[in-house]
Amino acid sequence: MTSVSELSYSELRIDIDRLSRRLAELAAIGAIEGTEGCARLALTDEDKAGRDLVVNWMHDLGLEVTIDGIGNVVGTMAGQNAGPPVMCGSHIDTVRTGGRYDGNLGVLAGLEVVETLLTAGVTPARPLAVAFFTDEEGARFPPDMLGSLVYVGGMALEEALDITGIDGARVGAELQRIGYDGSAPLPGAAPYAFVEVHVEQGPVLEVENITIGAVESVQGISWTEVTVTGQSNHAGTTPMSLRKDPGFVATAAATFARELAMELGHPQVATVGRIEFFPNLVNVVPARATFTIDLRNTDEEVLQEAERRFATFLAATAQSEGCTIETTILARFEPVLFDPRIVDIVHGTAQSLGHSVQRMPSGAGHDAQMMARVCPTAMVFTPSVNGISHNPAEYTSPEDLEAGTNVLLHTMLTLAAE
Repeated sequence: MTSVSELSYSELRIDIDRLSRRLAELAAIGAIEGTEGCARLALTDEDKAGRDLVVNWMHDLGLEVTIDGIGNVVGTMAGQNAGPPVMCGSHIDTVRTGGRYDGNLGVLAGLEVVETLLTAGVTPARPLAVAFFTDEEGARFPPDMLGSLVYVGGMALEEALDITGIDGARVGAELQRIGYDGSAPLPGAAPYAFVEVHVEQGPVLEVENITIGAVESVQGISWTEVTVTGQSNHAGTTPMSLRKDPGFVATAAATFARELAMELGHPQVATVGRIEFFPNLVNVVPARATFTIDLRNTDEEVLQEAERRFATFLAATAQSEGCTIETTILARFEPVLFDPRIVDIVHGTAQSLGHSVQRMPSGAGHDAQMMARVCPTAMVFTPSVNGISHNPAEYTSPEDLEAGTNVLLHTMLTLAAE
């Protein structure tokens, strides 16, 4: 086989039809009827089936496959030399109403890079690796990016295995049940570099007619669950002035979160994504309201200001209404700056392939932000039609998928030749 350093690979390209077939096959597992979307919550039977399919593809390509104690899977292609690999990857778990590209593209694009090189008879100087990390979405087991967090040593394996999900299941028990409680050591070995290709999940690239995003940073994320306890009572006979209504506190907090984000300005965002009332009856003042608040910003100081102001408003509103509050931090990650040199390589690679490219932040969390703790890291974004994601209507055109995967291919080749 031929060395990366001996030839120019400017004409080397991935096979978009092959990549599209894999995306469709994986999306068929957990398919949401009547849509193009899929539902594979982490460590469910659907997730196991998706994992089995991707692992089979890894074996078909001759990759050395390892599985660690939190269920992260890494497939490695040998290079001409030993040493840490240039790694790419993402996740294959989804939210309950997920699309077929979020996360899945980053993993299957990695397999496509490997198959492209194998077909061309190319063995890079450094090994290449493709990974998929457990529970990136955090939709079943908080926090999000759980697998990659454990991989880099940000959370002890024992702590992660003891996490209880929204359905009462335990991470460790579910890993054992689906057969993905592996033996590879944790924290995992640091790669030489990590590159993740991902759909943007926002509207910026499409609106500005840009093909590739060279991602420079990831917003900080603050997830908190709030439980407000008041007094359940009759909705018709209890005067407004005598109520202790946790439903009012929760909805007032949701409104304030929106106003706060607008006041602080872009890129601050705030979302109350879940509210549950108990007993949840039309004619009963609720006894309890539980809701989540998701705050994000690329600036840690502004994010902390948003957290402080929200907490102050919540406490004052609850006190005024005669309610009590309890808060649980579900996830808290500071903003992450990616390696400028890797970002430059992504940017330059996109230009050399004839694509328009823009440096930009990521509004969503990704496994790459965890990997940035242990190795040089960056991301490649492709456009999302109408900015839609976490939705079965999520769509990225084959042309943009091809462009992003070719940028991944040549970025990895550049790094592997160093």
